Amino acid sequence: MSEVRIKVLKDGPYEVKGAFQLVDAKRASFNLNEDPIYLCRCGKSATKPFCDGTHNTCGFKADETAR
Repeated sequence: MSEVRIKVLKDGPYEVKGAFQLVDAKRASFNLNEDPIYLCRCGKSATKPFCDGTHNTCGFKADETAR
């Protein structure tokens, strides 16, 4: 099995690397052609669940660290 890594970027999105399947609430799969992908954490992206960089202009701040 290949390794998947999720990195929390300071004041930014989740960076996801590796082979995985992303499925929405209706069980439809996203076609992922990039590695890594970036998932929105600020909630303001126009391309949710993907990051479009809006966190840079909306004042999003998050300092969480992995436990």
